[in-house]
Amino acid sequence: MNLPNVKTLKLSDSSYPEVLRHISSTPEQLFVLGTSPVEWLDKPKVAVVGSRRASPYGRQVTERLVSELAGVGVVIISGLALGIDSIAHQAALEANGQTVAVLPTPLDNIYPASHNNLAQNILSQGGTLISEYPPGSTPYKLNFIARNRIVSGLADILLITEAAVNSGTLHTARFALEQGKTVMAVPGNITSPGSEGCNNLIKSGAIPATDAGDIFFALGINPKKATKASRFKGSPDQQALLKLISSGIHSQEELALASKLDAASISSLLTMLEIAGVARSLGAGNWTLA
Repeated sequence: MNLPNVKTLKLSDSSYPEVLRHISSTPEQLFVLGTSPVEWLDKPKVAVVGSRRASPYGRQVTERLVSELAGVGVVIISGLALGIDSIAHQAALEANGQTVAVLPTPLDNIYPASHNNLAQNILSQGGTLISEYPPGSTPYKLNFIARNRIVSGLADILLITEAAVNSGTLHTARFALEQGKTVMAVPGNITSPGSEGCNNLIKSGAIPATDAGDIFFALGINPKKATKASRFKGSPDQQALLKLISSGIHSQEELALASKLDAASISSLLTMLEIAGVARSLGAGNWTLA
């Protein structure tokens, strides 16, 4: 893969993802291709992982859930691996969504090689490829487990759509729990070995996900409002305000502080968003998505 635009983010850089500063074994540096993480870190993010040997059931539920999530602006994060990972990336792309792939290998050595085209499609559709390993370095087997702490670390929620009892996916669940992230799992047929890992996670306290509504609820977002806001094409300041409102900031005063805009500008922008039908006043200086 051609790497003319690879960016290096060091721990000392202000653009280094804040969420990764607080995980165990924080990566000292990240190598990034495509859209900078600062462009999507404030969006709702779901990591979707699972078996490398996806069954027809695993494929079906992954495609359905990811399509609904990505279709309203939820960023899909996965590891570009065979099976559920690649199905999740592809479903996000087909829904015209944004997806992020965290690699266990350097960015100049896409693994598996059969996913080179998928990696290029992720980049061409505004997504991101991330690795903690410098170009030209030698991949090691342990990298494949270590990669999972970044997958879960970047996400708000970890969703496991299919996993056997000894699936490597369960490493990602462990990392997510250590990081204090919400873990969700799709229940499967109790006679199917391929769903035994998911079913055991649910018995241990993971939240069952039987439709996209379960995931939207856990994210704390209204998909109808998210869809309308995500399709609105306004000025950069208007888009910034919508992002802040969707992230949970509703007070006009707090919006002014977070956006660093003066009171008059905030008032004018909010009025224009209300006229456009994507925001509405709750009274007492509070706003929400329409």
